[in-house]
Amino acid sequence: MSTADNERARFGAENPPSWARRAAGTLAFLLTCWKVNLASAMEYRASFFLMAGMMFINNFMWLFFWSLFFGKFPVVNGWGLNDVMLMWAVGAGGFGWANLLFGNFNRIAPIVASGQLDVYLSQPKPVLLHVLASRMSLTAAGDFAFGLVVYAWVGDHSAKGVLLFAAALLISGTIFMGVVVLAGSLAFFMGNAEGFAQQVFNSFVALSTYPSDIFKGLAKALLFTALPAGFISFLPIGLMRDADPAFAWKAVAAALFFGAAAVLAFRLGLKRYASGNAIVLRG
Repeated sequence: MSTADNERARFGAENPPSWARRAAGTLAFLLTCWKVNLASAMEYRASFFLMAGMMFINNFMWLFFWSLFFGKFPVVNGWGLNDVMLMWAVGAGGFGWANLLFGNFNRIAPIVASGQLDVYLSQPKPVLLHVLASRMSLTAAGDFAFGLVVYAWVGDHSAKGVLLFAAALLISGTIFMGVVVLAGSLAFFMGNAEGFAQQVFNSFVALSTYPSDIFKGLAKALLFTALPAGFISFLPIGLMRDADPAFAWKAVAAALFFGAAAVLAFRLGLKRYASGNAIVLRG
C-alpha cells in the first residue's frame, strides 16, 4: 500500500462518517439526559422508592383479583392465569422502560399547548428526542421492576424465553410511545388536545391489561388497528408461548408503523407551531 493510501486509511479511521458521528453524539446526549434524570430522582430517594413501591404493589393487587377470577374459571378462551400474569409483565414492563427513559411521551399535548416546546427549540438537539428524554417517571421504576419480577416468577427462563421476553418488552414500549406521542401531536393541529390525548393514553393502558381474545368482532378489529393495544396484550400468547411468526411480524410492523407515524406527525406539527414565548435556559 502506498504512502498516500496509508494516509487516506488513517484519515478515514480518525474521521468516521458524519452519520456515525451524529449517532455517537445522539447516544452521548441520551446517556447524559438519563444520568441527570436519575441523579435528580435520587435527590429525593424516599419519594422515589415510595412512588415506585406503590406502583409495584398496585400492579400486584390487579394480579390478585385476576387470580380470584381464574380460581373459578381456570381457562378462558385459551388463557390461563400464567398467561395473564405474563401479559401484565409485558405491558407493565414495556410501559415502565419507556416511561423511565422517555418520560415525557405522555405529556406531548400539554407541552405543546402551553408553549413549553420553546425550551427545546432553543437548543441544537433533535427536538422530539430531547422532549421525550428530558423527564423520568418515578412510578415507572415500579412498573418495570414488576414486569421483571413477574417474569422471573412464571416465565420461561431458557435463553430463548429470555430473548422473547426482551423482544416483547421492546415491542410493547415502542407501541406505547408511538400511539401516545401520535395522539399528543394532535395538539399542533387541534390546539388544546390534552383531554383527547389523555383519554387515548388511559384507554390504551386499560385495554392492554385484558386478554385480547375476550373481544370479538369490531371491537377486536379496532384493538389491532386504530388503538393497537391488542398487539401488547396478545404478546404472551402469540410471541412468548406459541411463537407465531405471523403475529410476531405484525407486532413488529405495528411498532415500526406507529413509531414512524408519531415522528412524522410531530415533525409536521413543528411547522405549524406558534411560539409561546417561553424560551428559557436549561442547565
